[in-house]
Amino acid sequence: MHNPSAMPPLAAIRVFEAAARHENFTRAAAELSMTQASVSYQIKVLEERIGAPLFLRQPRKVVLTEIGRQLAAPTIEAFEKLRITYGTGQDRLGRTLSISTLPSFASNWLAQRIGGFQMAHPDLAVRVDANPDNIDFARSEVDLAIRYGQGDWPGLEADFLMPCEFTPMLSPDLLARAGGTLNPADLLDMHMIDPTDSFWRFWFDQAGVSTPDLTTRVGSQLGSQVTEARAVMAGQGVAMFTPRFFRYELETGRLVQPFDLVVTDGRGYWLIYPKARRNVPKIKAFRRWILAEAEADNAAAGAD
Repeated sequence: MHNPSAMPPLAAIRVFEAAARHENFTRAAAELSMTQASVSYQIKVLEERIGAPLFLRQPRKVVLTEIGRQLAAPTIEAFEKLRITYGTGQDRLGRTLSISTLPSFASNWLAQRIGGFQMAHPDLAVRVDANPDNIDFARSEVDLAIRYGQGDWPGLEADFLMPCEFTPMLSPDLLARAGGTLNPADLLDMHMIDPTDSFWRFWFDQAGVSTPDLTTRVGSQLGSQVTEARAVMAGQGVAMFTPRFFRYELETGRLVQPFDLVVTDGRGYWLIYPKARRNVPKIKAFRRWILAEAEADNAAAGAD
């Protein structure tokens, strides 16, 4: 049974707002991407619900009736508030680029370069979240992420940035205490930061050093290369680092790379994002920028 106090159909109210604002069914139809007949039908639905005509149909035009004018003002005002509210939200999201990345990548690579992107896109606010957790793009406002792996994230686009390479590093003081020169096997006699890191065994194998089960060895696990580097520079031990992440520390002598051998297990750093967002302007802009930066850095790493 019809309830006279029930809200009229929202579709009809939306059509009435546009028609009242223009006082023209044809213009309302064009704005709403509807036919003029559909506009007339929705107005009729609303008039039947109200129980009174909202427009006077005159040759070549329509004019609001008295009750039509009374309803038009608050309806137009309400829709204007909605347009501002949702428009502001869309504008805010459109002007903010949210990036989730690994802490080591954020601190030792992205932070030194992101200013260039920001200068090229001054109207785009960049928010970087250094977080290693997996991202559910459907449940977060993160636009894209930088992760370590083989590029096989189901349902996501993955653009390769750079290989993940490792080699042992230590402080110059620790190297001096060890006599100034090292053989690969000498590292086994030092305090190894995070000996459970699979790259230790991988590096020793490539160096031709037979090793015991390093995963049972006592050592510090500090969570990221950033934290480990602080400990290493303080002379607390030797750790596996990515050379391109510590170019400055190597150039200034805060860290020492005692061996030329750098290893990779085939994995790398990737830019990932939902396939459906590939053509979103801010994502396209960042993708284009970071791929160019990564290409230049790969060339520099090859020349080192």
